[in-house]
Amino acid sequence: MGNTRFVPALIVALLLLNLVVAFSTKTTTNISTDQSALLALKAHVINDPRNFLTTNWSTAFSVCKWIGVTCGSRHRRIIALDLSNMNLSGTIPPHVGNLSFLAWLNMRNNNFHGPLPAQLVKLQRLKYIRLSFNIFDGEIPSWFGSFPKLQYLSLSHNNFTGEIPSDMFEGLPRLQVLYLAKDGLSGKIPMSLFKCKELQDISLANNKLEGILPEEIKNLTMLRTLQLHNNLIEGKTKSI
Repeated sequence: MGNTRFVPALIVALLLLNLVVAFSTKTTTNISTDQSALLALKAHVINDPRNFLTTNWSTAFSVCKWIGVTCGSRHRRIIALDLSNMNLSGTIPPHVGNLSFLAWLNMRNNNFHGPLPAQLVKLQRLKYIRLSFNIFDGEIPSWFGSFPKLQYLSLSHNNFTGEIPSDMFEGLPRLQVLYLAKDGLSGKIPMSLFKCKELQDISLANNKLEGILPEEIKNLTMLRTLQLHNNLIEGKTKSI
């Protein structure tokens, strides 16, 4: 009888052990994925004048303690990456798209260049994107309209050219702040912009945008600031 009772208990214990091992393995794999993504970014940085990444981004200690990195308390995954004002030079590798828990991305005021990798579209938790004051070039990717939680988007002061994608704002229902100033953008303001009912601040100044400011601007009832100066837009205004 005693052995009969022991067998079910042993099975339960083994099942619990397997669950613990599986969970631990998954957690390790996930944070390892985040670490690998940042190491790939580090490898694409060609100039780190203050040695921020060179000395700090090391496998000798937890990635959650690296400079500019914030991990969430619940899943212990990277939720924020702030590399602003570090004077870094380089490109963004596609591996950054593997930071699947990332909600905050700030790389403002550096010298990152080249096109933005399409793999960034996988970062569906993003609420804040600030890539201003860099040297990114090419056209603004249409996939910027694929972040349903995005509230803040700043791409100002880069070398983007071409037109703003016509459907860029279709998938940004929560967007509150948009800065696309002082790039080389041309064409008209996309009508999809006026579907972002939560917009509060817009700056499209110092581009080559043209056309007539649509009446649909009145749909943005929460708008506080609209900057369109130094464009070719009729009915333009510096602020409202």
